[in-house]
Amino acid sequence: MPASLADLGRGPQRLMRAGITLIVLGHVNFILGAIVHGTVLRHVANPERTVTSEYTAANVISVGSGLLSITAGIVAILVSRNLLKAALHWALLCVSLLNCLLSAACSLGLALAISLTIASKGHRLIVGCNSSALPADARTAIPTNDCPFDTTRIYDTALALWFPSMVMAVVEAVLSGRCCMVSLILRGVGPCADTYIRQQLEQERATKEVASEDRHKQELCQLLAVEYGART
Repeated sequence: MPASLADLGRGPQRLMRAGITLIVLGHVNFILGAIVHGTVLRHVANPERTVTSEYTAANVISVGSGLLSITAGIVAILVSRNLLKAALHWALLCVSLLNCLLSAACSLGLALAISLTIASKGHRLIVGCNSSALPADARTAIPTNDCPFDTTRIYDTALALWFPSMVMAVVEAVLSGRCCMVSLILRGVGPCADTYIRQQLEQERATKEVASEDRHKQELCQLLAVEYGART
């Protein structure tokens, strides 16, 4: 990461790619959270029976993390196009830091939900059923099934949606942490800030030298043209 930040030529491009990745992951994570709510939580999180608070909390955090990742990605793209605007630096710092913490909490919450589900073999997903003969394994069919959903599929469905959501939450946390480091370096804070500022000054000095040489060559060409015209 420090090497990429110190590289002024590729730094903005990498920041833009990180922003685009955050936007894509945020949308996918938000969609997965909505699918989990529609296919799993609306059945198991029933206030009249057993409220699975750990599942609901993990899903709410996942949806919130997706929305905040989209915001962080947009701000990162804006910063990559406007590196000298201090207001955008502070906005990126605040949004990326908050999203890093929220995404980390989301990944931990989903890991907890997955662990509880696997440990109980999905039994926690079907405790709200009306049947008095609940199987130990959620994938086992219930003889007198009074559940409003298919108990043999809810276990696999929940895990199939939670695993990719957890992985994407980890990636969102990492990218948000990198964006947070970028914002600190742009504000002159951190071990790489001096290197960044020094290279920025060197690049500005080199640009001025090139412009001065071009101007000198242009003036020399004009003088030669005038002298040649006077001789002819």
